[in-house]
Amino acid sequence: MTVHSFNQSFLSITLTQGSTDSLRKGSVTVKTNFLVNSEEKQIVDELNPGERARILRKLDWHLLPFVSLLYMLSFLDRANVGNAKVAGMSKDLNLIGFRYNIAAAIFFILYSFAEVPSNIALKLFRPSRWIPVIMIAWGLVMTLMCLVDSFRSLVVARLFLGLTEAGLFPGVTYYISLWYPRSERSKRIAIFFSAATVAGAFGGLLAYAIEHMEGVGGLHGWQWIFLLEGVATLLVACLAFFLMHDYPETAKFLTETERAYVIDMLKQDANDLATHYHIRFVLQAMKDYKTYIQAFIYMGLLVPVYAIALFTPTIINELGYSAAHAQLLSAPPFIAGCITTILVGIYSDKYKIRGPIIIGCAVVAIVGYILLYCGGSAGMSYAGTCLAAIGVYPTIAVDLAWAGSNAGGDLKRGVVIAMVIGFGNLGGICSSFIYIDPPNFHIGHGTIMGFLLLSILLSLFAMWDYGRLNKKKEAQCQAEGLTDSRRSEFKDMGDDSPLFRYAI
Repeated sequence: MTVHSFNQSFLSITLTQGSTDSLRKGSVTVKTNFLVNSEEKQIVDELNPGERARILRKLDWHLLPFVSLLYMLSFLDRANVGNAKVAGMSKDLNLIGFRYNIAAAIFFILYSFAEVPSNIALKLFRPSRWIPVIMIAWGLVMTLMCLVDSFRSLVVARLFLGLTEAGLFPGVTYYISLWYPRSERSKRIAIFFSAATVAGAFGGLLAYAIEHMEGVGGLHGWQWIFLLEGVATLLVACLAFFLMHDYPETAKFLTETERAYVIDMLKQDANDLATHYHIRFVLQAMKDYKTYIQAFIYMGLLVPVYAIALFTPTIINELGYSAAHAQLLSAPPFIAGCITTILVGIYSDKYKIRGPIIIGCAVVAIVGYILLYCGGSAGMSYAGTCLAAIGVYPTIAVDLAWAGSNAGGDLKRGVVIAMVIGFGNLGGICSSFIYIDPPNFHIGHGTIMGFLLLSILLSLFAMWDYGRLNKKKEAQCQAEGLTDSRRSEFKDMGDDSPLFRYAI
């Protein structure tokens, strides 16, 4: 089917269906729920795979590069304290004992608790306004961190950095869920999250270059790391006001037919569940035990992610390499993690599986940490670092796609994602205090293996539980004769709707 013939057939369908009346300004006769549902399904079915793929690629090119850049800057700004430590901050600020660990950990306190309110604010305000505002806030904090001159001022700066950065990651994850159906989210979140691995690799290379500015303007090299990376965030934040798109309904880069298709595709994927704000949807998320299962899975995966980001330069330095070489050698593990994150996300969507992917990747990461724990030679330990990054980084995107896909309704999904990320980020506090016994770091590596095992066990339970609930709903639908034509009756029930099916 050509694009022209598709447009003609598509327009003839949309002229008689009622699900896109908000786009046609009221010139269409309202149909019954049964006809609307049938016609929405016909619209989606009319689009051949090639045209569907073209529209999704169009969304990708207009959405993913920029939000990935935003997250790269976010992760760069939160993790550059590890590069600054190796670059001389530890000596200049007298970070003896657990002082560095405290400065790293304090970030996660307000960061964790501000994520749910931030995602609710994102729902109430436009993404193209809320996200740039919080970027300007954390960019200012990051830039001014070049002025810290004591342990106390470093702790205060990191506390406010966590508060201001809190909304970006859960916000963009939720934002992606507003544009793509459930079966297409994992690879997009993977591409978005891979920016964290790019930040890890780029951060080491950038820190190596910036260190050579030691003494320029009366600042140490590590102070220039904070200053230049903060200014970069502020510049991009200003662009975000103009380059971010809010919702499919208002996307100017889509044609009328493409916009109608995307909206109907999302409605059909969501079983016509509620999209408006109401406090009951917030309470649905908070009272759902599955939210907390996903939060603990995420925590078990996030502890090693932050440990890798905060301590990889230190671990490599303890292997006998100089500080400068440690900055450079920290890049390859992150690059390897970036590649595998994208590949695993693509295959997770292709085969529509989440839990088994998480378990398999966690096992790979455990093998890497076993090599690090045994610590036979520098080469073996470095290979373990690469395996750990290859295994753990892909799990984050898949797990967030899993948690978001299994929360029904726009607002509940936004709150669930924020709760999972916020609660899981408390694990970052743990990550900050486990690498305390150089040069072998047995406590740190052993603790991380324990958290990965926790995620494996909880993923197995979640897979079993989702399967059990799906069977129960299928039996209810058969017994009561429930079909998609009645989905409007259950629109406020979220994923408790008997027509909703959980991803496994």
